[in-house]
Amino acid sequence: MSRLPFLAKTLLLVVVPACCAGVARAQLGPGALTLDSLVITAARWPQAPSELIADVTVVGREEIARAGAQSLAELLQRMPGVEIVMNGGPASTSGVFLRGANTNQTLVLIDGQRVGSSTSGTAALEAIPLDAIDHIEILRGPASNLYGADAIGGVVQIFTRNGGDAFAAHASAGYGTYRTSAASGGISGAAGAWRYALDVGHRQSAGFNAIANPANFSFNDDRDGYRGDDASGSVSFRIAPEQELSARFLKTRLNAQFDAEPGFDDRTITTVDNYALASRNRLTASWLSRLEAGQTDDVSDSRTGFGPGRFTTRQRLYVWQNDFVLNRGSLGLAFERREERVGGDAAFALNARDTNAAVGVYRLVDGPQAAQLNLRRDDSTQFGGRTTGALGYGYAFAPGWRASASAGTAFKAPTFNDLYYPGFSNPDLKPETARNAELALRYASGALAAGIVAYRNRVRDLIVFACDADFNCAPQNVAAATLQGVTLDLRLRRGATIATASIDLQRPRDDASGLLLPRRARRHAALAVDHPLGPVQLRAELSASSARFDDAANTRRMGGYALLNLLVEWPFQTHWTAFARLDNLLDKHYELAADYRTAGANLFAGVRWRY
Repeated sequence: MSRLPFLAKTLLLVVVPACCAGVARAQLGPGALTLDSLVITAARWPQAPSELIADVTVVGREEIARAGAQSLAELLQRMPGVEIVMNGGPASTSGVFLRGANTNQTLVLIDGQRVGSSTSGTAALEAIPLDAIDHIEILRGPASNLYGADAIGGVVQIFTRNGGDAFAAHASAGYGTYRTSAASGGISGAAGAWRYALDVGHRQSAGFNAIANPANFSFNDDRDGYRGDDASGSVSFRIAPEQELSARFLKTRLNAQFDAEPGFDDRTITTVDNYALASRNRLTASWLSRLEAGQTDDVSDSRTGFGPGRFTTRQRLYVWQNDFVLNRGSLGLAFERREERVGGDAAFALNARDTNAAVGVYRLVDGPQAAQLNLRRDDSTQFGGRTTGALGYGYAFAPGWRASASAGTAFKAPTFNDLYYPGFSNPDLKPETARNAELALRYASGALAAGIVAYRNRVRDLIVFACDADFNCAPQNVAAATLQGVTLDLRLRRGATIATASIDLQRPRDDASGLLLPRRARRHAALAVDHPLGPVQLRAELSASSARFDDAANTRRMGGYALLNLLVEWPFQTHWTAFARLDNLLDKHYELAADYRTAGANLFAGVRWRY
């Protein structure tokens, strides 16, 4: 079946019942920023949500604050198109499946800077604390045409706090089940031409036993807790109107226990450090230039009964971005250089890779029409050159209604483990590639925002570990997958009550076998309802998933589940709010990875102060 007939038939089947039932895709997600806010990730510079062609959700500061002691992965789980995997509690190794793509096929950015390990190919989501985050943008669909390698499923971009025009301060503290505690605080403001922000945080928990199955070789009947600390900040100086210098940083350290074998206190100490300097300058009325240099360090230091294991990644990113306002539309041109350096205990044959890239983005908004063209060229010292692109078109055909279509390509580079890990690597690997097409229909008017998107993403040259007839085993480009599905979501306000809902109907499958990809469901959904009761704000959340399989052969089944969470917030005094969050109220036993335990019914309560 060709791509576009599948998408067209899917829309015909789903649009009418979706609209009538009030379940559709909202432009902004739960707790999102206001409609006046701008989205950056979809085009590398600000866009109004009403002009978006791409499939984007914004997670705002209030939604993040309501997450309590949850992890970043658990927060993302409630967003459209997102599934997660966790090997234990909130601080365990975590990953995101975005539109059914592998966890290493989603790119994670912090303030535009890449974060993650070049050896494993994934970002340490568990080490990124919620208290350091201002807001999050989730871009679904191939985005290598904007950001380069690894963005096959999409991009999760995290934004830390900036200083505002007036002085502000905040603090929070809480305690809960599993002897979990968290505290954070920060200040921000302005002084003349200066703006500043500084935040610090601490979290810790005694945890619970990560592995539930005593028959598992790694089972160890102990608690697997964690301790994490973080600091972040930014400062900027306005030299003249629209001429600004800025610097920012984020430092996190997470010491998390896990199970690798009986009788040993296994743990991994993960540190993520991010630094950036930037100069933003309006050179003419129609030319805005931004020059930025940044560095990210990812260090994983495991201590197990089998011996220590240390892997380090340093990425340096240099970007010169230029945005031009044209007579018709706007044009963005950017030039990048990324330098990757890996180290640690493994003796890699090569430990460095450099990539130079050029990217162009043309946007046009002309009355009811909107169009966007992305084109990018990456040249790597390891895998050579790759060109990716995307084209999107949207048309507002009636008041409140907007239809759009887009197509794009992406790729994922092999990791250093894939290429050079001693005894288990293949230096001849090619990048994985993807081609995506999607159609969307959106409606927004007054208290209702709704929509639907159907997509089909064909991924080729997937890297899998394979053995030949002589039992020589190494990664090979031998697999292919098709990720197709429909995402619907809704945001509805009735009086003071706000409801948000989303449902994903998908089929992420292996092309050779036709089986589901591991740990991904055919259906998953989320619902949240906020309702005030006098001064008290009540919130109920429901997230659900159908059955999944832990293995590629689809023999190890993990049952479906539904989780109910409740939140109460009470502003009992000026600047002060008390809160209590009860997660997994029904004490549902479920798995995100086979044999690994997830949290039962648990309570976290505390106070927040804002000035």
